[in-house]
Amino acid sequence: MINIRVKPAERALIDQAAAAQGKSRTDFVLEASRRAPRRRCSTDPVARRSGDLRPFVELLDAPPRPNAQLRKLMQTKAPWD
Repeated sequence: MINIRVKPAERALIDQAAAAQGKSRTDFVLEASRRAPRRRCSTDPVARRSGDLRPFVELLDAPPRPNAQLRKLMQTKAPWD
């Protein structure tokens, strides 16, 4: 058994999507859960379909561009310090 907590608006969205596909909430969530691990993360739809993750890895390997949010984050004390 799996129990999850969702906000009423999220539950309504899941129910609406399930109904649109003619499925129960359980069947809809289970199918989505089975599909999710098979998806490949990529910024390029062609690469995603082909399984080529190089564009995604290149983005991860690239240094971040300096910006105000990054500077603020780097200056913020970590909660565990």
